[in-house]
Amino acid sequence: MSKELLLRERQSAIRNRLETRGRVLAGDLAREFNVSEDTIRRDLREMAAAGLCERVYGGALPLAPDAGRSLSERTRIASERKAALAQACVGYIERGMTVFLDAGSTNLAIAQAIGPDIAATIVTNTPLIASALMEKPALDLILIGGTLDPAVGAAVGARARRDAELLRPDLCILGACGADPEAGLTAVHFEDAEFKRLVASQSRSVLAAVTTEKLGTAAPHAVIAIETVSTLVLEANAPEADVAALTARGIGVVLAGQPNR
Repeated sequence: MSKELLLRERQSAIRNRLETRGRVLAGDLAREFNVSEDTIRRDLREMAAAGLCERVYGGALPLAPDAGRSLSERTRIASERKAALAQACVGYIERGMTVFLDAGSTNLAIAQAIGPDIAATIVTNTPLIASALMEKPALDLILIGGTLDPAVGAAVGARARRDAELLRPDLCILGACGADPEAGLTAVHFEDAEFKRLVASQSRSVLAAVTTEKLGTAAPHAVIAIETVSTLVLEANAPEADVAALTARGIGVVLAGQPNR
Protein backbone atom coordinates (compact mmCIF):
# COMPACT_ATOMS: atom_id res chain seq x y z
CA MET A 1 0.00 0.00 0.00
CA SER A 2 1.41 3.41 -0.99
CA LYS A 3 2.19 6.15 1.51
CA GLU A 4 -0.33 8.39 -0.25
CA LEU A 5 -3.08 5.83 0.22
CA LEU A 6 -2.17 5.39 3.88
CA LEU A 7 -2.29 9.17 4.30
CA ARG A 8 -5.74 9.43 2.72
CA GLU A 9 -7.09 6.56 4.80
CA ARG A 10 -5.69 8.01 8.01
CA GLN A 11 -7.11 11.47 7.31
CA SER A 12 -10.45 9.93 6.38
CA ALA A 13 -10.46 8.11 9.72
CA ILE A 14 -9.61 11.35 11.52
CA ARG A 15 -12.54 13.08 9.81
CA ASN A 16 -14.82 10.29 10.97
CA ARG A 17 -13.63 10.69 14.55
CA LEU A 18 -14.22 14.45 14.38
CA GLU A 19 -17.78 13.82 13.21
CA THR A 20 -18.56 11.20 15.84
CA ARG A 21 -16.51 12.33 18.83
CA GLY A 22 -15.88 16.04 18.35
CA ARG A 23 -12.45 17.12 19.60
CA VAL A 24 -9.51 14.88 18.68
CA LEU A 25 -6.10 14.93 20.37
CA ALA A 26 -2.87 14.46 18.46
CA GLY A 27 -1.41 12.16 21.12
CA ASP A 28 -4.43 9.84 21.08
CA LEU A 29 -4.45 9.67 17.29
CA ALA A 30 -0.72 8.96 17.14
CA ARG A 31 -1.14 5.96 19.44
CA GLU A 32 -4.21 4.75 17.58
CA PHE A 33 -2.56 4.87 14.15
CA ASN A 34 0.93 3.92 15.41
CA VAL A 35 2.58 7.00 13.95
CA SER A 36 4.41 9.95 15.47
CA GLU A 37 2.62 13.01 16.85
CA ASP A 38 4.50 15.08 14.25
CA THR A 39 2.80 12.99 11.55
CA ILE A 40 -0.62 13.59 13.08
CA ARG A 41 0.05 17.31 13.50
CA ARG A 42 1.00 17.46 9.81
CA ASP A 43 -2.25 15.64 8.94
CA LEU A 44 -4.25 18.11 10.99
CA ARG A 45 -2.50 21.09 9.40
CA GLU A 46 -3.29 19.75 5.93
CA MET A 47 -6.90 19.04 6.88
CA ALA A 48 -7.32 22.50 8.39
CA ALA A 49 -5.87 24.11 5.26
CA ALA A 50 -8.41 22.13 3.22
CA GLY A 51 -11.25 23.41 5.41
CA LEU A 52 -11.95 20.03 7.02
CA CYS A 53 -11.29 20.92 10.66
CA GLU A 54 -10.03 23.69 12.89
CA ARG A 55 -6.67 23.33 14.61
CA VAL A 56 -6.55 23.94 18.36
CA TYR A 57 -3.83 23.39 20.92
CA GLY A 58 -3.07 19.67 21.12
CA GLY A 59 -5.45 18.57 18.38
CA ALA A 60 -8.42 19.69 16.29
CA LEU A 61 -12.14 20.48 16.47
CA PRO A 62 -14.95 20.04 13.96
CA LEU A 63 -15.74 23.13 11.91
CA ALA A 64 -18.46 25.44 13.18
CA PRO A 65 -21.74 24.57 11.42
CA ASP A 66 -22.63 28.07 10.12
CA ALA A 67 -19.64 28.44 7.78
CA GLY A 68 -20.77 29.63 4.35
CA ARG A 69 -24.37 30.49 5.32
CA SER A 70 -25.71 34.03 5.20
CA LEU A 71 -27.67 35.50 8.11
CA SER A 72 -30.94 35.28 6.21
CA GLU A 73 -30.27 31.58 5.54
CA ARG A 74 -29.43 30.94 9.18
CA THR A 75 -32.69 32.48 10.38
CA ARG A 76 -34.59 29.66 8.66
CA ILE A 77 -32.69 26.92 10.52
CA ALA A 78 -33.90 25.58 13.91
CA SER A 79 -36.12 28.63 14.44
CA GLU A 80 -38.14 27.03 17.28
CA ARG A 81 -34.99 26.05 19.16
CA LYS A 82 -33.58 29.57 18.78
CA ALA A 83 -36.85 31.03 20.02
CA ALA A 84 -36.54 28.91 23.18
CA LEU A 85 -33.01 30.20 23.72
CA ALA A 86 -34.25 33.75 23.15
CA GLN A 87 -36.88 33.43 25.87
CA ALA A 88 -34.15 32.41 28.32
CA CYS A 89 -32.02 35.42 27.31
CA VAL A 90 -34.51 38.28 27.49
CA GLY A 91 -34.62 38.07 31.29
CA TYR A 92 -31.08 39.43 31.37
CA ILE A 93 -32.18 42.68 29.71
CA GLU A 94 -33.14 44.97 32.58
CA ARG A 95 -34.83 48.34 32.64
CA GLY A 96 -32.40 51.18 31.93
CA MET A 97 -29.64 48.96 30.56
CA THR A 98 -27.59 49.68 27.46
CA VAL A 99 -27.37 46.38 25.59
CA PHE A 100 -25.35 45.57 22.51
CA LEU A 101 -27.12 42.95 20.39
CA ASP A 102 -24.63 41.39 18.02
CA ALA A 103 -25.23 39.85 14.60
CA GLY A 104 -26.63 36.33 14.59
CA SER A 105 -29.81 34.40 13.90
CA THR A 106 -30.33 33.53 17.58
CA ASN A 107 -29.82 37.19 18.45
CA LEU A 108 -32.48 38.09 15.91
CA ALA A 109 -34.80 35.75 17.80
CA ILE A 110 -33.86 37.59 21.02
CA ALA A 111 -34.77 40.91 19.41
CA GLN A 112 -38.14 39.48 18.40
CA ALA A 113 -38.72 38.15 21.94
CA ILE A 114 -38.11 41.47 23.73
CA GLY A 115 -41.40 42.59 25.23
CA PRO A 116 -43.00 45.96 24.46
CA ASP A 117 -42.64 47.13 28.07
CA ILE A 118 -38.86 46.66 28.38
CA ALA A 119 -37.34 50.15 28.59
CA ALA A 120 -33.70 49.86 27.57
CA THR A 121 -31.24 51.13 25.00
CA ILE A 122 -30.40 48.53 22.37
CA VAL A 123 -27.38 49.02 20.12
CA THR A 124 -26.86 46.77 17.12
CA ASN A 125 -24.82 46.64 13.94
CA THR A 126 -27.38 44.43 12.21
CA PRO A 127 -30.19 45.94 10.10
CA LEU A 128 -32.42 42.86 10.44
CA ILE A 129 -32.22 43.13 14.22
CA ALA A 130 -32.87 46.88 14.10
CA SER A 131 -35.92 46.26 11.94
CA ALA A 132 -37.27 43.76 14.47
CA LEU A 133 -36.88 46.33 17.27
CA MET A 134 -38.29 49.42 15.55
CA GLU A 135 -41.90 48.84 16.61
CA LYS A 136 -41.09 48.39 20.32
CA PRO A 137 -41.92 51.84 21.75
CA ALA A 138 -40.16 51.51 25.12
CA LEU A 139 -36.76 50.92 23.50
CA ASP A 140 -34.18 53.45 22.44
CA LEU A 141 -32.55 51.98 19.35
CA ILE A 142 -29.09 52.79 18.00
CA LEU A 143 -27.94 51.27 14.70
CA ILE A 144 -24.20 51.24 14.10
CA GLY A 145 -23.50 51.97 10.45
CA GLY A 146 -20.89 51.62 7.77
CA THR A 147 -20.46 49.18 4.93
CA LEU A 148 -22.50 46.01 5.40
CA ASP A 149 -20.74 42.68 5.11
CA PRO A 150 -23.31 40.54 3.24
CA ALA A 151 -21.98 37.28 4.67
CA VAL A 152 -22.24 38.52 8.26
CA GLY A 153 -25.40 40.55 7.67
CA ALA A 154 -23.97 43.45 9.66
CA ALA A 155 -21.57 46.38 9.62
CA VAL A 156 -18.21 45.20 10.96
CA GLY A 157 -15.64 47.34 9.13
CA ALA A 158 -13.55 50.34 10.16
CA ARG A 159 -16.49 52.78 10.45
CA ALA A 160 -18.44 50.35 12.62
CA ARG A 161 -15.41 49.77 14.86
CA ARG A 162 -14.94 53.54 15.31
CA ASP A 163 -18.55 53.88 16.44
CA ALA A 164 -18.25 50.84 18.69
CA GLU A 165 -15.24 52.35 20.45
CA LEU A 166 -17.62 54.92 21.96
CA LEU A 167 -19.83 52.26 23.54
CA ARG A 168 -19.76 51.06 27.14
CA PRO A 169 -22.65 48.55 27.21
CA ASP A 170 -23.96 47.07 30.44
CA LEU A 171 -24.53 43.82 28.56
CA CYS A 172 -23.12 42.48 25.30
CA ILE A 173 -25.09 39.63 23.75
CA LEU A 174 -22.58 38.06 21.38
CA GLY A 175 -23.28 35.87 18.41
CA ALA A 176 -20.94 32.89 18.09
CA CYS A 177 -20.23 30.50 15.25
CA GLY A 178 -18.47 28.01 17.54
CA ALA A 179 -18.06 27.53 21.29
CA ASP A 180 -15.53 25.34 23.06
CA PRO A 181 -13.84 25.42 26.49
CA GLU A 182 -10.38 25.53 24.90
CA ALA A 183 -11.02 27.48 21.69
CA GLY A 184 -13.47 29.92 23.27
CA LEU A 185 -16.04 31.74 21.15
CA THR A 186 -15.05 31.86 17.49
CA ALA A 187 -16.32 33.44 14.26
CA VAL A 188 -16.14 32.54 10.59
CA HIS A 189 -15.15 36.00 9.31
CA PHE A 190 -12.08 37.95 10.44
CA GLU A 191 -13.59 41.44 10.63
CA ASP A 192 -16.66 40.09 12.40
CA ALA A 193 -14.42 38.44 15.03
CA GLU A 194 -12.47 41.68 15.45
CA PHE A 195 -15.66 43.70 15.90
CA LYS A 196 -17.14 41.24 18.40
CA ARG A 197 -13.91 41.22 20.41
CA LEU A 198 -13.90 45.03 20.60
CA VAL A 199 -17.47 45.33 21.86
CA ALA A 200 -17.06 42.47 24.34
CA SER A 201 -13.94 44.08 25.78
CA GLN A 202 -15.87 47.30 26.52
CA SER A 203 -18.92 45.67 28.08
CA ARG A 204 -19.61 45.09 31.77
CA SER A 205 -20.84 41.56 31.09
CA VAL A 206 -21.06 39.20 28.12
CA LEU A 207 -23.82 36.71 27.34
CA ALA A 208 -23.95 34.24 24.47
CA ALA A 209 -26.73 31.87 23.43
CA VAL A 210 -25.38 28.77 21.69
CA THR A 211 -27.27 26.01 19.89
CA THR A 212 -26.16 22.47 20.68
CA GLU A 213 -24.50 21.76 17.34
CA LYS A 214 -22.07 24.64 17.89
CA LEU A 215 -20.73 23.20 21.15
CA GLY A 216 -17.29 21.67 20.80
CA THR A 217 -16.71 23.28 17.40
CA ALA A 218 -14.51 26.13 16.21
CA ALA A 219 -14.49 28.67 13.40
CA PRO A 220 -11.24 30.10 11.98
CA HIS A 221 -11.10 33.33 14.00
CA ALA A 222 -10.94 33.69 17.79
CA VAL A 223 -13.32 36.15 19.45
CA ILE A 224 -12.86 35.80 23.21
CA ALA A 225 -11.71 33.18 25.70
CA ILE A 226 -14.54 31.17 27.19
CA GLU A 227 -13.71 32.51 30.67
CA THR A 228 -14.58 36.02 29.44
CA VAL A 229 -18.21 35.01 28.96
CA SER A 230 -20.35 35.84 32.00
CA THR A 231 -23.28 33.61 31.00
CA LEU A 232 -23.78 30.93 28.37
CA VAL A 233 -27.37 30.06 27.53
CA LEU A 234 -27.63 26.55 26.09
CA GLU A 235 -30.45 24.37 24.87
CA ALA A 236 -32.18 22.14 27.40
CA ASN A 237 -30.71 19.04 25.74
CA ALA A 238 -27.09 20.25 25.80
CA PRO A 239 -24.82 17.25 26.49
CA GLU A 240 -23.94 16.89 30.16
CA ALA A 241 -20.24 16.53 29.32
CA ASP A 242 -20.24 19.88 27.51
CA VAL A 243 -22.10 21.60 30.35
CA ALA A 244 -19.66 20.15 32.90
CA ALA A 245 -16.62 21.24 30.87
CA LEU A 246 -17.96 24.79 30.64
CA THR A 247 -18.99 25.14 34.27
CA ALA A 248 -15.56 23.83 35.28
CA ARG A 249 -14.20 27.04 33.71
CA GLY A 250 -16.27 29.12 36.11
CA ILE A 251 -18.89 30.17 33.56
CA GLY A 252 -22.53 30.60 34.45
CA VAL A 253 -24.40 28.09 32.29
CA VAL A 254 -28.17 28.35 31.93
CA LEU A 255 -30.28 25.76 30.15
CA ALA A 256 -33.26 27.16 28.22
CA GLY A 257 -36.46 26.49 30.07
CA GLN A 258 -34.83 26.64 33.50
CA PRO A 259 -34.62 29.68 35.83
CA ASN A 260 -31.90 32.07 34.69
CA ARG A 261 -31.18 33.76 37.98
